Amino acid sequence: MSTIPAINIGIQGIQKGMDGLRQNAQQIASSVTSNSGGNDIAAPLIEMNLNKLEVELSAKVVKSASDMIGTLLDITA
Repeated sequence: MSTIPAINIGIQGIQKGMDGLRQNAQQIASSVTSNSGGNDIAAPLIEMNLNKLEVELSAKVVKSASDMIGTLLDITA
């Protein structure tokens, strides 16, 4: 892990979002394979969209922090 807090936060957000995607995908897959009409896949699909946004935004945090570090290095060099 990085020693820069913003990068750490971004990486944690990516990991959390990816974990959520995996869990929701598993719920959808088990619902489809069980052929049970009672299993609702709407909630996991909506949550997957939220997880996707979490990953995208967290990646932007990591990129912004990385760009800022690069700029600071350029200034001090």
